[in-house]
Amino acid sequence: MMTRSSRPKPVLRQLSLGSVMDAIINHGPISRADVAKLTRISKQTASEVVRELESGGWVRVHGQTKGGIGRTAVTYAIEPDAAYVAGVDLGGTQVRMAIANLACSIVAEASEITDPVGGQTVVRQIAKLADRLVREAGIARDRVRLLVIGTPGVLDVATGSIRLAPNVPDFDKIDVVGSLRDAFGADVIIENDVNVGALGERWLGQAKGLDTFVYIALGTGLGMGIVSDGKIIRGAHGGAGEIANLPIGGDPFDAASRLHGTLEAAVGSGGIAQRYEAAGGKPGITVRELFDRLPTDSVARGVVDESARLLALAVVAVVATVDPQIVVFGGSIGARREIVDAINELVRSLGVDSAPIVSSALGNRAGISGALAIGINNIQNALFAPSFTPRVLSLPAVDELRGLGAAT
Repeated sequence: MMTRSSRPKPVLRQLSLGSVMDAIINHGPISRADVAKLTRISKQTASEVVRELESGGWVRVHGQTKGGIGRTAVTYAIEPDAAYVAGVDLGGTQVRMAIANLACSIVAEASEITDPVGGQTVVRQIAKLADRLVREAGIARDRVRLLVIGTPGVLDVATGSIRLAPNVPDFDKIDVVGSLRDAFGADVIIENDVNVGALGERWLGQAKGLDTFVYIALGTGLGMGIVSDGKIIRGAHGGAGEIANLPIGGDPFDAASRLHGTLEAAVGSGGIAQRYEAAGGKPGITVRELFDRLPTDSVARGVVDESARLLALAVVAVVATVDPQIVVFGGSIGARREIVDAINELVRSLGVDSAPIVSSALGNRAGISGALAIGINNIQNALFAPSFTPRVLSLPAVDELRGLGAAT
């Protein structure tokens, strides 16, 4: 009998287990005959693997369906609570985590202010947050089999290391994957946070079902995820989409611009707040408060208009380079309709035949959605495959992430 302890199995058997789990997760309830068709294995092998998964507690009988000439077939569905995945959206100011079962239902969720110390302190923060959510959900710790973290920075996909992480101190100086694996006690997938947000938009948001689009996240920092022909574009060194470094909005040779990027220094939350105060605005207010003051504060309107103008120039460059089907703005600032509407108007005024420019439907939850999508569709590999290779653009076949709540 197969157990959830993942007893070693021959390579071909492990591959069959993983592919059948994948078929049932994404297409269940499903009959064994249809599993065989989808996985391209024999009906006998499909039946044997389904029985093995059922006896191990991974799948269950769902019902029956009528086939041709009155025949019936037993259908199988995933056992939702057989295992869980944890998704983490790590930002420079906030870390969000959610735990979901195999049916894409959230069982626990929380957020905290990101520890400003960074490095191993943030790794321990994530591990403690996971332990807290496991307790709140009332599930066994070892049932959470996979953690997916979206993190800011330039990622080296070959090694899983982070080469540049300006918004989380010292994250580029430690073995993030190894440290999280040791602290969390499970397999770990790491991905650039904006790429994860793009995946969330492609699964449940404005880019649902689209193969070529860009997702621009603007908040504390600025980044872009590029999906072309259904694949994340990373570039030769993992830096594709780092539009924070576009030489727009300031002097790219200035030391401050080199630290975070010229465009990010101008339109990120820090740049917006500094520009507002420098223009005579009320000191000490947050960017959220600045947007709240737009109806009555001419200085706030001027600062937002200038930010939109700079972002419009960036969008024109992106559209000319990528030719996306849609441009989705997300993040705490980017998802604001006020700034997206202003960008649309400015791009049109330039006479650019642009793709639709829209606000994220998921708000600040795009990252969590994408992380859980990656996790749910990779957990069968982590459990059964002889060599675990994450597939970051394989999406669970569900219409919503149950329990995630409305975008904020």
